[in-house]
Parts: sequence; structure tokens; C-alpha cells
Amino acid sequence: MKKTKKYKIKTKKAASKRFTITGSGKVRRKKAGKRHLLEHKSPDTIRAGRNKAGISKSDITKVRAMLPGVTIKE
Repeated sequence: MKKTKKYKIKTKKAASKRFTITGSGKVRRKKAGKRHLLEHKSPDTIRAGRNKAGISKSDITKVRAMLPGVTIKE
């Protein structure tokens, strides 16, 4: 009796570079608006963009599909 070959699901490399998983299993992302046109933004806005942000609950299922080997909590 032959065994059928099980295929591994590949990780989307762009997603693995953009998201980080914390120790508790939450997903963190970098905030937008820090690449260019910084001269007219206030220092408070620029400083607030340094910290990582969480992702919305509706996006968790999408990130789970892109990062198959990772356990993600809500």
C-alpha cells in the first residue's frame, strides 16, 4: 500500500519579514508613515511611529494563512 505524499505549505516570505510574533503569540507590525515626507510631520508623530502596533482581529486569519508554521493567538 502506497502512502500519499503530504506537501508542506510554504511561508509567504514578505509576510515573515513584515510581521513579528511575540512570546505570547500576538502579531506585531511596523507603523506606516516613516519612510519619506518627514520634514512636515511633527516630532510627536514621528516618535509615535517608532513603536510596533498590533493587527486587527479581522486580519489574524489572513496572517495565519501567510505564516502556516506559527501558532498565533488572538
